[in-house]
Amino acid sequence: MPKRDGASRHTTLNAQPRIHQRAAEIQAYGTVSHALPLDLDEPVRLEMTEQLNFLLADSMTLRDLYKKSHWQVAGPTFYQLHLLFDKHFGEQVEIVDSIAERIQLLGGISIAMAPDVAETTRIERPPRGREEVPVQISRLLDAHQIIIENCRKLAERADELGDAGTNDLVVSDVLRANELQAWFLSEHLVEMPLVHAEDPGTRKAG
Repeated sequence: MPKRDGASRHTTLNAQPRIHQRAAEIQAYGTVSHALPLDLDEPVRLEMTEQLNFLLADSMTLRDLYKKSHWQVAGPTFYQLHLLFDKHFGEQVEIVDSIAERIQLLGGISIAMAPDVAETTRIERPPRGREEVPVQISRLLDAHQIIIENCRKLAERADELGDAGTNDLVVSDVLRANELQAWFLSEHLVEMPLVHAEDPGTRKAG
């Protein structure tokens, strides 16, 4: 049987893995691919992916801050906060994935590695050591405030540019979840008696 052009070479299969491979990037960070039927102009997608990457870096930082707090929390409210912090961590994991997928869907490149996140996030880096519960919660609330503020700006800008998908993601998945988590946290910083209710007669007039 005659050999066809292009199929004449005999390929030898080898079970050995080809390790230590390197090659040029197939798409540079900060760019968007062109052939996507999204009905969104390239400048719009460039701006949205850039802003979403800032939001992604902040969300990844908050996610990890929740895990740090989950591991290191101490004191009489350990059990409740240990569980709450881990619950919020899991919710932030889903948020991170949704933001990253939206960036990729828009033709961009989502930030991914910890050093890049650390260089990009707007959230203050905590110390490596253990902190008191009120400080842990305050750090988490500060992080939520940064994200919530930027969610509102990004949602408004996406609406101006006609990017309804990004607007919906930011409002429905990111903003509302962060608002709810911030509420759950802030209630732990209300100073309330645990055993004896305060006598109304001892309250100082406002």
